[in-house]
Amino acid sequence: MASHSLTYQVVEGWGQLPEGWEFTQVAGVAVDSQDRIYVYNRGEHPMIVFDRDGNILNTWGEGFLKHAHGIFIDETDMIYLVDRWLHAVLKYTPEGELLMTIGTLDQPSDGEPFNHPTDAALSASGEIYVSDGYGNTRVHKFSADGEHLLSWGTPGDGPGEFNLPHSIWVDNNDRVYVADRENHRIQIFDPQGTFIDQWTGFRQPTDFFLDADGHLYVSELQHRVSILNLDGEVLTRMGGESSHAPGEFVAPHAVWTDSQDALYVGEVLAGQRIQKFVPQDA
Repeated sequence: MASHSLTYQVVEGWGQLPEGWEFTQVAGVAVDSQDRIYVYNRGEHPMIVFDRDGNILNTWGEGFLKHAHGIFIDETDMIYLVDRWLHAVLKYTPEGELLMTIGTLDQPSDGEPFNHPTDAALSASGEIYVSDGYGNTRVHKFSADGEHLLSWGTPGDGPGEFNLPHSIWVDNNDRVYVADRENHRIQIFDPQGTFIDQWTGFRQPTDFFLDADGHLYVSELQHRVSILNLDGEVLTRMGGESSHAPGEFVAPHAVWTDSQDALYVGEVLAGQRIQKFVPQDA
């Protein structure tokens, strides 16, 4: 398996906004097969689409999307958005056409989907997994057409228990990774929700991205991004101290890479920005 450098340099000034625009907070970022970068944020333009050079290509979601949180793009470039305040997972085309809604808009539920959900991810076979983190400490699994299949998780810090499940990812072996944010760990499950393993030592993990080389990128709210292999070994870490300086972090909340192995990191709280990094051998 080919691998690229895990030492990065920041591209200063990438993704500039027009005068009067602001991200407010960049809760999600994802890249499609054409290297269009979707910056899912909490400003007046919830979805801002950039090219690799940082030029704006499109915006959508104005007036409907309420509170950006998680984003996932599948192999066909369909986009899954998690809106925390709408209590829903929304499937879109790249142009912003809404195709499917999972959950009842504006209606939180107790235990069942959803109550302030956080993230969504698809398995290789197209099943949809959702972390339902703020109001429910649950993970839900759906068929590709949105039929609810199963749920698991209860409050706590034991195996299979959560304290704010904040992000989710599924690898090619159908292992389900859950960022258990306030327990500062990653839990791993099989497709039926059976606990497999846990990795500890994180600082409020917030988001995942798994690249083709088997690198798992983990954003951590406390100022850093970690890169692991799928044995849970930390290969490198970026950041560590809160800083607004280019290349440092305040509150990382979103990670994804493009076809050239550039890394995009979105920040919330006082961060309120998107940063692009390129491997130093690029």
